[in-house]
Amino acid sequence: MAFLSIRDLTATVYDTTSEKEKEILKGVNLDIQGGTTHVLMGTNGSGKSTLAHILMGHPSYKVTGGSIDFEGQDLLRMAPDDRARNGLFLAFQYPPSIPGLPVATFLKRAAESSRGSEISVREFQRELRGHMKELQIPQSFLGRFINEGFSGGEKKRMEVLQLNLLDPKLVILDETDSGLDIDALKLLFKNIAARIRGGRSLLVISHYERVFDYINPDFVHIMKDGEIVRSGGPELGRSIHSEGFESAIAEASAGVMYGK
Repeated sequence: MAFLSIRDLTATVYDTTSEKEKEILKGVNLDIQGGTTHVLMGTNGSGKSTLAHILMGHPSYKVTGGSIDFEGQDLLRMAPDDRARNGLFLAFQYPPSIPGLPVATFLKRAAESSRGSEISVREFQRELRGHMKELQIPQSFLGRFINEGFSGGEKKRMEVLQLNLLDPKLVILDETDSGLDIDALKLLFKNIAARIRGGRSLLVISHYERVFDYINPDFVHIMKDGEIVRSGGPELGRSIHSEGFESAIAEASAGVMYGK
């Protein structure tokens, strides 16, 4: 049985323009085994971020059909905080700011909730300093409010800092590579790769082929119009890089497949 199994997943979101429910996911199927790395690619509006938000239980999206099984549990019946406690983690494409909530307070409470026990201040500070040094985050950030006044790159580093503290089983990166310079990309993905081992799994959502410069996935998937229309191995990622999404999708329609 797969670590995460998505079957025939359909979902809608309320469209304020038409004042009607708009179908976004139209029958997504995906299996992720423990300890594997997957890259989900596709053009803007294909449904990639919607899938990520539904996995974490975002209330704006309505699941209309299908199932999601996570380690033998019905994920759709779990509240968002329970999903996080059971090992799911989403790094947002646009991390929100939370005025009034200090970084240090948030991180300590999040780590304690994830681990199910209190952590002494001294122990937590020692652990936190180590992670911050690795990610080149100044200690002064601990007294600031969550993401308030942070640059795009600083927000992404804070997301990876949370990842390291929570130590999740399945990490979902929603376009973490967007808006970052080369040095920041190298730093963040090197750190992420070092954490993804020992049975942990990674789902990277992106529409940039440059992500393959920093990770070596086991599987690559292409999403279009709310469905995963093609899956393969790293070769598929290289095909997208050289030929583009539409060409790779057309080859799938013609029966050309890539090995896993």
